[in-house]
Amino acid sequence: MDAGLYTDSLSELAFERALDVAAASGVRSIEIATGGQSSAPHLRLDDLLESAAERRRFLEAFASRGLRIEALNCSAWPLHPVVGRAHEQLIEKTLRLASELGVPKIVTMSGCPGDGPGATTIGWTWYPWPDDAVELARRNWAAAVELWSGLARIAGERGVTRIAFELHPHHVVYNVPTLLDFRAAVGEVIGANMDPSHLFWQRMDPIAAIGALGSAVHHVHMKDTEINEREVGLAGVLDSRPMDDPSRRAWVFRTVGRVHDAAYWSSFIAALRAAGYDGALSIEQEDPYATPDDGVREAAAFIAERLTDAAGAQPAAPAASR
Repeated sequence: MDAGLYTDSLSELAFERALDVAAASGVRSIEIATGGQSSAPHLRLDDLLESAAERRRFLEAFASRGLRIEALNCSAWPLHPVVGRAHEQLIEKTLRLASELGVPKIVTMSGCPGDGPGATTIGWTWYPWPDDAVELARRNWAAAVELWSGLARIAGERGVTRIAFELHPHHVVYNVPTLLDFRAAVGEVIGANMDPSHLFWQRMDPIAAIGALGSAVHHVHMKDTEINEREVGLAGVLDSRPMDDPSRRAWVFRTVGRVHDAAYWSSFIAALRAAGYDGALSIEQEDPYATPDDGVREAAAFIAERLTDAAGAQPAAPAASR
């Protein structure tokens, strides 16, 4: 394992300047966005697909700084009733570009359909009631399995061996049970992007999740979450208040290490090692209380220390068994 960076963390910087910051911070692996929910500030997808010369220049920008591309990220909304088809095409293009660049992994989301003809947004259900919502969830699941079975075949043809789903609410696959069931339905090319920040606010245990997922951990985002217990007591963790006033939310994303301590993250990394994960620990900086540049540098230094600590650490017991 090594420290990595999702370059959207430095979206305000030009491509090569973002790579300079990564290299100077001790990062060695890069995750870079192709589009979807990202504006893809550091990659021109169509230009790279059309030109071998552009791809060579692109790869040289990494190699000249001692960096490598760990994954392409297309945080898309496949199956969405409005943008779904465009995002499915984005995923297909991302698989093609990954093949051209020799990158065996993409990071994305499973998606979720609408609730029927004329829908304008997703119809995400999470509660087993009422009966029509349960039936909608079944239809959504079947549609997602059909879509991703086809995309998995394309991935195999392109030499992409890992598709890492972010476990995120509003998508069909959002927790450990749904990931494992979906993987059983579609194949082992499907795995998880282990982003503990989304697990923390759902009151999940990332270390227990790693143990349950094992080799299905395909990628890792390093991001922390701060829980405001007073606000949780009033709003619960399903807090829909806007992110632009973090002091009034039940939870907020933080730079890795600012909430959970060094011992926790050493155990987290040790759990990844025990599961056989040997990829990048990709920094995703979304802390409203830190500048992007400062947060990335702080996170990279913190991860480097934890990688050393974790070499001799044992995974912590899951919280539920303590």
